[in-house]
Amino acid sequence: MSGTTWVVVLAGGVGSRFWPMSTPRRPKQLLPLLSDQPMLRDTLDRLTPIAALQHALVLTNAELAIAVRALLPDLPPENVIAEPRPAGTAAALTWAAHEIARRGSPDDVMISVHADWAIADVAGFQRALCDAADAARREHALVTVGIVPLRADPGLGYIEPGDVVAAPLRRVQRFVEKPSVERATALIAAGGLWNSGIFAWRVGDLLAEVRALCPEVSVSLDAHPDDLEAFFAAVTPIAIDTGVLERSGRVMVLPGAFGWSDVGTWAALRDVRPRDAEGNAVGGTAFLKDARANVIHAEGQTVVLYGVDDLVVVAQDGLTLVTTVDRARQLKPLLDALPPSIRER
Repeated sequence: MSGTTWVVVLAGGVGSRFWPMSTPRRPKQLLPLLSDQPMLRDTLDRLTPIAALQHALVLTNAELAIAVRALLPDLPPENVIAEPRPAGTAAALTWAAHEIARRGSPDDVMISVHADWAIADVAGFQRALCDAADAARREHALVTVGIVPLRADPGLGYIEPGDVVAAPLRRVQRFVEKPSVERATALIAAGGLWNSGIFAWRVGDLLAEVRALCPEVSVSLDAHPDDLEAFFAAVTPIAIDTGVLERSGRVMVLPGAFGWSDVGTWAALRDVRPRDAEGNAVGGTAFLKDARANVIHAEGQTVVLYGVDDLVVVAQDGLTLVTTVDRARQLKPLLDALPPSIRER
């Protein structure tokens, strides 16, 4: 089928739930949380079998552009797109599609992923992306990959599949944002999938739907097609799900099962990092005795745990965070209470 395949990596955001490691200058996607490489580097390496580096775009915020280019010296510098301000995923992905159409063709297919995911089955992930791209070409559809759920997680969005197009490809009946555990359980029983944020579409098809359905973005794009700064200054922030996908009749979903995790908190590392015989997930140097199911992340320091379970311990540059796995899922009350001299160090 015609059209070049591009990959687009969304690498903005701060990831405050990974404090004290994650800061505005060094957010989650630039941290080595899953391997000895930053998550963004891991993500791009997973994508190179699908698209050459000249066909990879990384979207990040303006403050991180220099750091991202330094981290990815093999990526053409012009392929790092610096967003002047946060404006939601609809603006970011629309500008990426517009840029791909400008450099290539409206027939080119764009696969979009986030920079801060853990993927257990990389080959399965790559196959799912290629299948989504093929479906987008064939059906002229906006295709998402929905993750087969492992549990009723109220912290994730869900996709309710509808009519079968060509099994396993189905139309999307509706998106459900962060339901209760009870509703999530019912959605899963009815075949619901986690909303991963993996998308594939011909860039011409996305741009047509944006112009037809999303004036929050299309007005700015039509007014400033050659000026990134002016486009982002004028656009109304909105998510791609809300601004386009929930309004479109051309959205389809493929199921995926490849060990996907959005690694949203320190606690999530217990599920995606290798664990020792006692269930501890350790990054860095640590000694543990009679300690079980803990998460440890140490940079330049040694952590010793004795006789404790279900803790998160993060040690870096003379500052140590100790909390429980449960409390680590929500650090905002702590960050709000900390004096700036500690929070912003």
